[in-house]
Amino acid sequence: MPALTIEYTEHELAAIREAAAADGKSVRAYIHDLSVREQRRRVFVDHAVAFWKAQPECGAEFPEDASWSS
Repeated sequence: MPALTIEYTEHELAAIREAAAADGKSVRAYIHDLSVREQRRRVFVDHAVAFWKAQPECGAEFPEDASWSS
């Protein structure tokens, strides 16, 4: 399987180890799951924004939010 080598400061790595332990995971499993979850979140957000932009009534219904969608 392909792999990555990622460098962290001691402080960053300590925080990651703490978060992994809190989730009951190894650092490797924690980082894997976190990166996959973030990629899926980005795809979801991209699709949600595209859906919002495709709904003309949304801009009319919430004109104060319409500026970011144009």
